[in-house]
Amino acid sequence: MEKKKVRIVHYINQFFAGIGGEEKADVPPGVIEKPVGPGMALQGALKDEGEIVATVYCGDSYFGDNLEKAQEEVVELIRKYNPDVVIAGPAFNAGRYGTACGAVAKAVTEKLGIPVISGMYPENPGYEMYRQYMYCVKTGASAATLRQAVGPIVKLALKAGRGEEIGTPEEEGYMPKGIRKSYFHTERGAKRAVDMLVAKLRGEPFKTELPMPVFDRVPPAPPVADLSKAVIALVTSGGIVPKGNPDRIEASSASKYGKYSLCNIDSATPDKFESCHGGYDRTYANENPNRVLPVDVMRELEKEGVIGKLHDYFYATVGNGTSVANAKKFANAIGQELKEAGVHAIIVPST
Repeated sequence: MEKKKVRIVHYINQFFAGIGGEEKADVPPGVIEKPVGPGMALQGALKDEGEIVATVYCGDSYFGDNLEKAQEEVVELIRKYNPDVVIAGPAFNAGRYGTACGAVAKAVTEKLGIPVISGMYPENPGYEMYRQYMYCVKTGASAATLRQAVGPIVKLALKAGRGEEIGTPEEEGYMPKGIRKSYFHTERGAKRAVDMLVAKLRGEPFKTELPMPVFDRVPPAPPVADLSKAVIALVTSGGIVPKGNPDRIEASSASKYGKYSLCNIDSATPDKFESCHGGYDRTYANENPNRVLPVDVMRELEKEGVIGKLHDYFYATVGNGTSVANAKKFANAIGQELKEAGVHAIIVPST
């Protein structure tokens, strides 16, 4: 019996659609009725077993700034083509793109009941936030790894599109979805646990049935010896920036941070500062930016002699959806610069 030809809609961002780079990141959703960008490689691997009937695209900034609206618009565009499966990305380690692909997967799964296949670097926030809504193939950090990702994505897309049963992550080559299912095993859990313990004691290889997350452990710095002589800096992921957001720091999945002067500034007033953060209600932060960036209190402590001096510059980015890799990169760069500037301690205000 001949297998059915799978109908596929491919979701990509404005860059991979060939529309433009960051200057076109605010473009609204649209359709190209053929495979483009990475879709060409996917279609080549699909051969005659599947067809990308349409490519739906959206600018990363537009999607991040209009999440619910963008989801609805993209879903309606996808619905028109009645696909068997949707491929989103792959997004590699692009945070905003990955978050958009994940949000598309959630909307398509919940509203259309159609399976979604994607590909991301494991640290992409889109995977962690939306993994339960998609089968996500592990990729490298950049688009240079597209060739390695195409095969596993196409294999999953064809199986899902035909309604065939998809096995475990180890069997099918996708990353865990974070969903646990009960099943009957040939051996009791107690015996399996003892077998693993014995293997561990013997130094033999074993595989846990409940892998635990691995967290960085950073040793705390020693306390400041004398605050009255210390230079203190403010660094925030709460998105407080000069009015107008001159560095265009993204509201979600930030790819940059900003450095801004506090010289001759006694308070972060709303006429000069605002929040560009997309992960919380900015009303109260914009009403009084000191609530996130406490310049006013730091100046009071400076005048009272509690601290020696407030550093002349503060650093700001957005933590919402920002990848671990970017966060580490920002922290290393900011920390090195503050160390060279003679700063003794940093206050990181919470949102």
